Amino acid sequence: MNGGQVPSNTRLVLVTGPSGAGRSTAINVLEDLGYEAIDNLPLHLLPRLLEGPPTVRPMALGIDTRNRDFATMPLIEMIDRLSVRPDMDLTVLYLDCRTEILLRRFSETRRRHPMAPGESPEIGVARERDLLVAIRVRADTLVDTSELNVHQLRAEIEHLFAPRSGLPLALSLHSFSYKRGLPRGIDMVFDCRFLANPHWVAELRALDGRDEDVRAHVAQDPLFTPFFDRVLDLTRLLLPAYMDEGKAHLSIAFGCTGGQHRSVAMVEGLAKALAEDGRQVSIRHRELERRKTDERPV
Repeated sequence: MNGGQVPSNTRLVLVTGPSGAGRSTAINVLEDLGYEAIDNLPLHLLPRLLEGPPTVRPMALGIDTRNRDFATMPLIEMIDRLSVRPDMDLTVLYLDCRTEILLRRFSETRRRHPMAPGESPEIGVARERDLLVAIRVRADTLVDTSELNVHQLRAEIEHLFAPRSGLPLALSLHSFSYKRGLPRGIDMVFDCRFLANPHWVAELRALDGRDEDVRAHVAQDPLFTPFFDRVLDLTRLLLPAYMDEGKAHLSIAFGCTGGQHRSVAMVEGLAKALAEDGRQVSIRHRELERRKTDERPV
């Protein structure tokens, strides 16, 4: 393959994995991040694409068993050739998912499995896993989407692949419940369980940390102000340092027992203070999102 027309250090992300694991969602997120995204490109056209007119944008290609000329060994050979090119920064992103979750997703969407359109999804999932097992081994980045919703998968892809091109550092603040474990892809975690808990106040229990009364109750704790001020100072200190290092994304999480009151109040307060500094901040309240009745799987 002639690489003379490909720009130096072209970033290329090959996105693959079993059907239903979130590959289309990942492609859409990469496109939102500024990647030139192409889904289901026939393998025989890939060399021609890379030998075409140069582009300054990173590229994301979705390849899976639905591709017209998909075959395991040709794809592995293509990965091997691209991996040794000095002008190519290749990442193979493999989105995986537990079998029972894949089957549940196909059942919920009533879709036919592309590897078994006239048979059961179980047969299709098994066939596809057999085809992909060798490619999974070659993956540079593996993301298990079994416990991720669309919002969490988006945050994970942004964390991994946001372009390092001088764009402002993306800052995201997360609240969560320790009962459900730590969120994925978090850079810093702070435990808020030492603060006064509104759960034990009857009139506040059904509310959350976005409510003014809940925030006021948490702020009355003598430890709240020194804790909040130190976290804010630390964040202000680290943001320019991360930018100097070329980091594209910084994620900070706050956890409490239920992920409803104290951690949410901390996220809301910190986001407001940083927004007043002129920072662009995104907010994720994991447990509050779980309560939404319109939540859908990846």
